[in-house]
Amino acid sequence: MKQEQVILVDENDAVLGAMEKMEAHRNPVLHRAISVFIVNKKGEWLLQRRALGKYHSNGLWTNTCCSHPQPGESSLEAANRRLVEEMGMKAELDEKFHFIYREPLDNELTEYELDHVFVGVSDQLPNINTSEVHSYKYIAYDDLKKDIETNPGNYTVWFLKIVDKVNEYLKK
Repeated sequence: MKQEQVILVDENDAVLGAMEKMEAHRNPVLHRAISVFIVNKKGEWLLQRRALGKYHSNGLWTNTCCSHPQPGESSLEAANRRLVEEMGMKAELDEKFHFIYREPLDNELTEYELDHVFVGVSDQLPNINTSEVHSYKYIAYDDLKKDIETNPGNYTVWFLKIVDKVNEYLKK
């Protein structure tokens, strides 16, 4: 079985090469990632609770889906692919911004990513891939913010870093 590769980048998102995904998280090297946020027409956010068997951040709530583009794949292509693979749904996605973050995770891993953030609107109900997603829920932003304030440990580190900025884009 071929090991999954990530795209190594510099701080300007220029491609430097590729590396096996787990190696890039064990020995933190900046690599490209994607995060997708879906809201329905009522403005509710579609969140997923990561599968309990995930290699990091398992069981935590996060954005609709996230992953890494494969070598030769654009960030938008990866976002669309993972939305189907994780949530069993499609939506028109627009990239809103990207950012770099570096945070330690569990299992002696570190996220060091240049994360491209996409937003889409859809009323299609998810058909989750249970190897990736434990469960999902729709939640209003105000209720989400209250829960984050009360239970920040229930959410992934990257989600906490971008939730307010995504909300700013959604209000435009």
